[in-house]
Amino acid sequence: MDGRDQSVRRVLGEAELSHSDATDRTAGEQHSDAPLLDACSQAVIAATRRVAPAVVHLNAGHGAPGRERRGTGSGFFFTPDGLLLTNSHVVHGARDIRVSTADGDELAADLLGDDPDSDLAIARISVKRAQPAVLGKSAALQVGQLAIAIGNPLGFEHTATVGVVSALGRSLRARSHRLIDDVIQTDAALNPGNSGGLLVNARGEVIGVNTAIIPGAQGICFATAIDTAQWVIGQLLAHGRVRRAALGIAGANSPLARRIARHYDLPNASGVRIQTIERGRSADAAGMESGDLIVRYDGETVESIDQLQRVLDERRIDVHTTAVLIRRAQRLELAVTAHERPSRR
Repeated sequence: MDGRDQSVRRVLGEAELSHSDATDRTAGEQHSDAPLLDACSQAVIAATRRVAPAVVHLNAGHGAPGRERRGTGSGFFFTPDGLLLTNSHVVHGARDIRVSTADGDELAADLLGDDPDSDLAIARISVKRAQPAVLGKSAALQVGQLAIAIGNPLGFEHTATVGVVSALGRSLRARSHRLIDDVIQTDAALNPGNSGGLLVNARGEVIGVNTAIIPGAQGICFATAIDTAQWVIGQLLAHGRVRRAALGIAGANSPLARRIARHYDLPNASGVRIQTIERGRSADAAGMESGDLIVRYDGETVESIDQLQRVLDERRIDVHTTAVLIRRAQRLELAVTAHERPSRR
């Protein structure tokens, strides 16, 4: 055997050893991943089993007799005495609501409170004892953590899909055109019928209420954060609605001229231009006029209708304060007292 043959054998031997080492490493990696995958699967199984008894299917009738249309959605018990949470758009204006439970019972439900602006509603059915879901906290959520959606998509009851929390702090336009703040974005698959179902973490605690998808998009779904939902629950149980303040105006976002902003030392790039005023309401009583540009309310900068709506919460009802506005290049401060906004029917 010459030197060249020995060199070839040595190279081939090293290659075989390298391939053997790589095979061993791959097998070791697969073996080490198995417990991790099993643990993830077990977490999903345990969380799903924990909340499954709380999930219900809703069938709501809308419209006049003879021309009735039925809508379906999901919901879940959050108290043992039959209180359940769902989406407002599932039950708003319904003539009757039928609820199918995990036990196979179908019962009539009474609508106790409805808030289209947060797309949440509370109904109740008469049961001896419901198995409620445990409400968690959404403030401590982190992007990337496990998210499990459970509901009744397309009529397939008690369907679970798994994903992650894709983003936090999103804003979503409700059907009432008001922004829902602090919305959770997830890639756990949602379909029509999932509306009102729950989004839970790996411990089976509710972290959100599934509310919307973007048609044509994949993996972009939204849920109202449970911290927001718990505040809405308190309002609906206390008042049957969410109390919010109003000025009695219709307006639009409008830019503020830079020279005016500099002259009056305003941080605004825009404000809310008043288009119409409801007679006898707060804005009218304060002396506001069509064409006025609201730039500040109760000490807070206002650059858009969405910001003004956030400012006009329950705390501002019947509170005497000051609104700053621009009228024909003049800065005015008007005393104003917001009234309670009538509930949406």
